[in-house]
Amino acid sequence: MRPRSLDEIVGQAHLVGKAAPLRALLEAGRPPSMILWGPPGTGKTTLARVVARHVDAQFLTLSAVMAGVKDIREAVAKAQLARQAQPPMRTVLFIDEIHRFNKSQQDALLPYVEDGTLILIGATTENPSFELNSALLSRGRVFVLNTLSSEDLRGLLQRALDDAERGLGGLEVPEDWLSRIVELADGDARRSLVLLETVGEWLRAGGGADEAALDRLLGRGMRRFDKGGDNFYDQISALHKSVRGSNPDAALYWFSRMLDGGADAGYLARRLTRMAVEDIGLADPRALPMCLQAWDAYERLGSPEGDLALAQVAVYLAVAPKSNAVYTAFKAARDDVNRHGSLEVPMHIRNAPTKLMKGLGYGKGYRYDHDEAGAVAAGQSFLPERIEGTVYYQPVTRGLEIKIGERLAQLRKGPESK
Repeated sequence: MRPRSLDEIVGQAHLVGKAAPLRALLEAGRPPSMILWGPPGTGKTTLARVVARHVDAQFLTLSAVMAGVKDIREAVAKAQLARQAQPPMRTVLFIDEIHRFNKSQQDALLPYVEDGTLILIGATTENPSFELNSALLSRGRVFVLNTLSSEDLRGLLQRALDDAERGLGGLEVPEDWLSRIVELADGDARRSLVLLETVGEWLRAGGGADEAALDRLLGRGMRRFDKGGDNFYDQISALHKSVRGSNPDAALYWFSRMLDGGADAGYLARRLTRMAVEDIGLADPRALPMCLQAWDAYERLGSPEGDLALAQVAVYLAVAPKSNAVYTAFKAARDDVNRHGSLEVPMHIRNAPTKLMKGLGYGKGYRYDHDEAGAVAAGQSFLPERIEGTVYYQPVTRGLEIKIGERLAQLRKGPESK
């Protein structure tokens, strides 16, 4: 059921729909080299084949998992022969999982993409800006393929059911079974067709169309989730930003999505703890110990019981008052350390354990705060002279930091505030 033309491609109207950029280039006869970036089952290989067919080009394919520079050279030789033929023919070289090529392998493509010997189409599920050489990226276009919607998948399944030549030729599949296939496919066209074929073989063999049979055939699907890949980092980013944005419902959803996809709950506990100190801080100092306690509870209980402790913390963090004041202050202080180097410790706050050090003035003029009114030696400085007076920490007007801010304001005013 692989689409044979631009019009048969499902779900990528932003690329191949009427007046879409890629379609316009193809219809003008100017196919660019390109990187197709998208999740599995969104049609990257199919689109590459359709591009080659649309411009009457020779189609060559390599897998970056198996191929090397020798294979690239062989493909180039075929492309050069096709270019010299009468009439000359263009060549589309499709490289699946191109992100797996190392720098030298990617560099081997550059001169032939540059001079037009090859129209390179690379497919990747990983962010090309991280995985591909800038030189290679600059010689083509990056097109993003979107996950297929439920409506897209339903249309694809219906097409397969109706097609007598390549599909199931009118086989009757219960509506609730089709809905289950769409759900389990999770936006992946390839998976949806594999599941439909499984169901079709069962029904044609005389199998029953009851719910129990469906469960045995299809089981429970897994959501798209690639540990260490873009989906993983997109989802942890979504969880973090939902907490930061004080949306407990979204936080619970993304937390559940990651658990469902197979994320390590210990990793999630670590990230929640990071959120407590980065985004909540002293606005609610209870957030950090709650994270540590939930983490400990998970370590003791495991899944699924311990998951609830982490979910509880995710909700608490989302509704807690937010402050990144300490996070921002810490970054600023570290920047000053890097900027100014090893500034001298002021003499009056140096340690003076020996007579020699005292004689050199170590500790001279230091005022012991506990002997002062209010246990504060007003006006005493503690920063190196070069950055004296610098203020890093500015409490926000939320949660406990309201009180902290009031206290700091009083301390920073000095003796005149009395």
